[in-house]
Amino acid sequence: MKKIISTTEAPAAVGPYSQAVRVGPMLFTAGQIPLDPKTGQLVTGDVAEQTRRVLDNLTAVLRAEGMNFSNIVKTTVFMTDLADFQTMNEIYASYFQDQPPARSTVQVAGLPKGAQVEIEVIAAASKQGEGGQAIDTWE
Repeated sequence: MKKIISTTEAPAAVGPYSQAVRVGPMLFTAGQIPLDPKTGQLVTGDVAEQTRRVLDNLTAVLRAEGMNFSNIVKTTVFMTDLADFQTMNEIYASYFQDQPPARSTVQVAGLPKGAQVEIEVIAAASKQGEGGQAIDTWE
């Protein structure tokens, strides 16, 4: 069964979609653009500022299901200009300091509300076993 995930700590969905959907141990997020969750307005600024906002929004969605960036197994990054890849990548790397997930990055013709970057993630829940090691929850 699927479970719809919603949190006020991330921007509300602006269309017929959910912030995230959980199926068993897997969490699939909608793409996040750099919207301020309090105002619903696009964060202005360069790709670095927009990337931070996107990753902070994803942090909130993950937290709503008791997850964090260590649970992410795959990301997809959409950018309107791959000339900004290095800047985005530096900010991105600061959120994934240990065991980064698989990633695809693609340039697109445009993103909602004129955003420069959008990121979606797939995460897998885990439980703590003896000794604090993560164990799979593939039940």
